[in-house]
Amino acid sequence: MRIDSRTRRLKPVPLRDQRRGSALLMVLWLTAALAAIGLTVASSVRGETERTQTSVDDARSWFEARGGIERAALHILWGRNYAGQDESQIYFVQGQPSMELVFPSAAVHVDIIPETSKLNLNRATPAELLQLLIALGVPEERAVAIASAIVDWRSPVNPESASLFDSFYLSQSPSFLPRHASFRENEELLLVQGITSELYYGASLGVAQAGLRDCVSVYGSIGAVDINTAQPATLVAIGLSRADAQAIVQIRNQHPIIDYKELAEIAQPLGPAGSRLRIGGQTMYTLHATARMRQPNGKLSDLRRTVGALVKFYLPNNTEKKPVGFEVVRWYDRI
Repeated sequence: MRIDSRTRRLKPVPLRDQRRGSALLMVLWLTAALAAIGLTVASSVRGETERTQTSVDDARSWFEARGGIERAALHILWGRNYAGQDESQIYFVQGQPSMELVFPSAAVHVDIIPETSKLNLNRATPAELLQLLIALGVPEERAVAIASAIVDWRSPVNPESASLFDSFYLSQSPSFLPRHASFRENEELLLVQGITSELYYGASLGVAQAGLRDCVSVYGSIGAVDINTAQPATLVAIGLSRADAQAIVQIRNQHPIIDYKELAEIAQPLGPAGSRLRIGGQTMYTLHATARMRQPNGKLSDLRRTVGALVKFYLPNNTEKKPVGFEVVRWYDRI
């Protein structure tokens, strides 16, 4: 129906006009539906493209980080072999805690952590383990129990008396018995009674907190620890006060301690604990490489990829009688 302009009365709409109106409405509805579908498809394609690009960048960053590990290992090896030559040929200085490596398509930051920055897991005394756990924030009563469990795990079986901890391990599902021998891998600590994943790995949310893996190692030091990379909790475990440990952290945050005269000046007022400080490591290092891809505009991407490796160096006249070089003992795809 429609209004006749002359008579001002309703007048039936011709069938042809009705069909035209219906067709127009149908076209409008189809256009709106296709527009919505198009927007949805475009958004989905854009999202998939971004996710694919992120995956590609992540893969590229992994290879760049791996290259950073290999180059840093070579620089450490060359630095040891060629130390004493002119400055342009010295690739690494003992005690240097990190490297900044530049690649054509990425920038890689490498943290250099000698295993001498950690206590030896098999040789650390019960008192050192206890102090370490307390310094990591473990309540004293629980720290005593965990330190005892660690010592029990690495101690031989006493045929005259059963271990107090064996019944706990036998009650687990699946059940097992502790090794009662030296730790072979750091990760064995995760099986020890009382040790949680948070205690072992540390916390990264909010305020960063070191874990046991940052403070002890089967390749760790049985004497002095590296002053540049030892965790504050490790410094407390060897006898330093919390204040002295924090003072050392503040000094090394300003500059690496690579001068032995400066080491002596720092260590002397600390008494016996000061004699347990050293510069650098020996033949075992943990390397953490973080890569950031370079964008077309030259800026670095916000995406970061970090990998790690435990590396053993073979120096001239090494006791294993192996060629000079290095070997990756453990690889970590994610840190």
